Amino acid sequence: MKQSFDVIIVGGGMVGAAVACSLGGSGLQVAVIENAPPLTFSPEQPHDLRVSALSIASKKILETVGAWQGIENRRVCPFRRMRVWETAGDTEFCSDDINYPQLGYIVENRVIQLALLDRLSDFDNVSLISPVSINKIQYSVGWPTEIVFDDGRVLSTKILVAADGGQSRVRQAVGLGVTSWDYKQHALVIYIETEYGQQDITWQRFVPTGPQAFLPLTGHYGSIVWYHSPDEVSRLKALPLDELKSELMAAFPEALGQVKKVLATASFPLKRQHAQAYVKPGVVLVGDAAHMINPLAGQGVNIGLLDAAALGEVLVDAVKQGLDPSDLVVLKRYEKIRRNENLKMMTVMDVFYQVFSNEIPPVKFLRNLGLGLAERILPAKNKVMRSAMGLEGRLPKLARGKPII
Repeated sequence: MKQSFDVIIVGGGMVGAAVACSLGGSGLQVAVIENAPPLTFSPEQPHDLRVSALSIASKKILETVGAWQGIENRRVCPFRRMRVWETAGDTEFCSDDINYPQLGYIVENRVIQLALLDRLSDFDNVSLISPVSINKIQYSVGWPTEIVFDDGRVLSTKILVAADGGQSRVRQAVGLGVTSWDYKQHALVIYIETEYGQQDITWQRFVPTGPQAFLPLTGHYGSIVWYHSPDEVSRLKALPLDELKSELMAAFPEALGQVKKVLATASFPLKRQHAQAYVKPGVVLVGDAAHMINPLAGQGVNIGLLDAAALGEVLVDAVKQGLDPSDLVVLKRYEKIRRNENLKMMTVMDVFYQVFSNEIPPVKFLRNLGLGLAERILPAKNKVMRSAMGLEGRLPKLARGKPII
């Protein structure tokens, strides 16, 4: 049997599920394919290692598609302050300075995904197909794309959305290339129990070996991100947890406070990757399938959710105007909205990374001077804050809290 849809989204993670939610209630028949559904959530369980710093724009998207309440009902840690420093340079940002209650929210990725997938069940026009394994993707320009599952089922669609991550099978199957390079650093993520209660600050300190960052979680818990060379990250990750705790206390600043216990670790390489095009006839890339960004400022999931919001807006507008949403002219509207915006963010993160990983004395002097000036020049400081909150640039309707349907 063959089942037909207007839109098939391969990948039911945070970004893919957000695309589907943005199309919920529209005139389009949508399927979301996810091979491994997330485990259910219990408030008593430890925090997951994979967390994201959601911007205010991301919160508005999740609110507008009806998923934010599901996040709040599970677990979320708001933060009001953000500190960045290195030797002589130091600046702290506070949401009070621009009359916002928060700068952002630290949320476990699985919590975001579960809230979005729960919301999908409210839409009659969206089908979640999971768990399932794809055997073949049959793509040909001018013909509907077919997805063949291992169990023999076949789905066809006029619009195939790749939301299946940095190693996207869809992107490879349709022949969309990427430009990529490694940063020659790895990030070690460390889940800790701290002496402090729930904190409202996230911070990042720059040292010659790479940044050291702290993300607050609910209760007496936090997430450490320690950037270092691949060999050093491998060494640290192999240590017994008590020895790793000692290394943390020796290397990290006093702002970390006393670490009671190291609970878990994970690591990943730092890589930049950008698709050479986001669309081709009948195909669209979103999230990590389109771009992978240096995680320094935690913008990866935020620009992915902006992709989802923009794609939903473009497709719904096309339907309202009586256009074929699968037409390449329509899909290129999405690419025009998002590709340059994402490239700008990636470039800023690259410059940031290069400047703060450079020990040439004049560069070091200038970056410390820059942090010092940022602390003193209020308009510039507020603009940086608004940018980090996702409130600058061309924003889709959902990121401004406006429904698209």
